[in-house]
Amino acid sequence: MRTCTIGAVTLGTDSPVRLMGIINCSPESFFSRSFVSTDGVRRRAQDLIAQGADIIDIGARSTAPGAPPLSVAEEKARMIGALGECAGLGIAVSVDTMHPEVLEACLAYDIQAVNDISGLIDGNMAVRIGDAGLPAILMASVGRPGDAIGVEATVDALARVVERASEAGIKEFVLDPAVGRWREEKLPAHDWDLCRHFSRFLVFDRPLLAAVSRKSFIGDLLDKPTEQRLSGSLAVTYGLILRGASLVRTHDVAETRDLIRVLAYLERNP
Repeated sequence: MRTCTIGAVTLGTDSPVRLMGIINCSPESFFSRSFVSTDGVRRRAQDLIAQGADIIDIGARSTAPGAPPLSVAEEKARMIGALGECAGLGIAVSVDTMHPEVLEACLAYDIQAVNDISGLIDGNMAVRIGDAGLPAILMASVGRPGDAIGVEATVDALARVVERASEAGIKEFVLDPAVGRWREEKLPAHDWDLCRHFSRFLVFDRPLLAAVSRKSFIGDLLDKPTEQRLSGSLAVTYGLILRGASLVRTHDVAETRDLIRVLAYLERNP
């Protein structure tokens, strides 16, 4: 497997499973308890570092279906405020945005990666990431974020994403199979199929992202609200690591770090 290096963190091949902690600067988020205002960002980042995060991922816009609209200008203002609080923390920082105008503003700060849920649909975004020489996390998307439904459609979408990355000169990237309800037409059964067949996406020889933290398909199965989905999230994460995930993106860093450590110990050869 080709590796991807984000800051000082190497993903893939013989590297351990890495942990990406979420810093959510969007009060519109589906998990309202995870929201952090600008003046709390630095403390949140320090907490994530202490809990064992390898990377922090800063987002300022909710992308859940039905989320209220947010202007690019407001997303940019939120992102700039958050990044201004993260100087000198000594951890790799990823910015979660699909807008080149927001990325342009972020480049004035010390960032190490871009998490683009649109999978480079916007050619300007692709060019800007390529020109900046940044590694990227790219989600399976054809015409809008996460629009593929089903395992084979997701494979096809990821193939398009890989082509876009190659055309833009983006050499290091992680692929995100887009587990989650990115479209109203996507049912929980579709997400469970993506999880069951997660190893299918290793065909691209790139590190894979597991991003299932507290998502609705888990809540639908357990009949539990977002705040009560931790155990379900950990169970799915366990399964995805066994199926080849190299990076886990989560709201719950300490608990997921314990899961990764225990699983690594359990699976090691004596």
